[in-house]
Amino acid sequence: MSHPWDEGRAAFIGCGKMGEAMLAGWLSSDDASAAKLASRGFDVIVPDAARRESLESRYGVRTFASASDAPADVSIIILAVKPQVIDDVVGELASSPAFADATPLVVSIAAGIPCARLEGALPVGTSVIRVMPNMPLQVQAGASVVAGGAHADPAEVSFVNDLFAALGTSQVVDEQQIDAVCALSGGGPAYFAYLAECLAAKAEEAGLSTELARSLARQTLAGTGVFLAKGTSTLSELRGSVCSPGGTTLAALAAMDSGGFAAAAGAGVDAAIERAKELSR
Repeated sequence: MSHPWDEGRAAFIGCGKMGEAMLAGWLSSDDASAAKLASRGFDVIVPDAARRESLESRYGVRTFASASDAPADVSIIILAVKPQVIDDVVGELASSPAFADATPLVVSIAAGIPCARLEGALPVGTSVIRVMPNMPLQVQAGASVVAGGAHADPAEVSFVNDLFAALGTSQVVDEQQIDAVCALSGGGPAYFAYLAECLAAKAEEAGLSTELARSLARQTLAGTGVFLAKGTSTLSELRGSVCSPGGTTLAALAAMDSGGFAAAAGAGVDAAIERAKELSR
């Protein structure tokens, strides 16, 4: 079955680190959905002229300065701008040539911005799909979730899910779950990096060089992720397998527990969820 979004070009509105990672990943992927999208061509809309020139040179894309310039031959639009500016951007987009005679599929990665808010600012009936990716998407190891809005049909949601699965993993969820996802996997890379940073700093105090402490922290974090990704152990099983009775790891975990480690981590997730809700309002 053919869909209008299955024909034309794709446009990024905003192309920062995450947007460029998606663009580069889909252009280089041999995944069928990504390759099909790449074959139709990409447009990038960013206001900075130097940035447009750089992206044109690096990726061979067409570029435009404003969302109001989104061209008529675009069938998928990826909103990759900050939540703080999205209302202005969508207002410009709604009156662009892209919506003159057709209704493109709109995909948003803006944290905290619900589909209904975008649907209300775009022409009636626009299909909006919300995605929460995370930073490891830059190395095609992302953990994304996808949720369809009121007008998005299952085929559209499935196609977008496949696109993000080409950049790591992706799962379809109910939109009401996305704030929790934002707090977990969206912010997770920062939490894990902060933990590694704290551990490395303490190891330096204990006598390790800065270079050695940071190298060991990075590789331990990366190796643990690879181990867990194989799916042979649960989180608690991995934790238990590292602990010997009466050993150093149990002593460390006991000290972390007495210092309120679990409560602090939980408070962080709660704070992120609350901030996502504030952004949505």
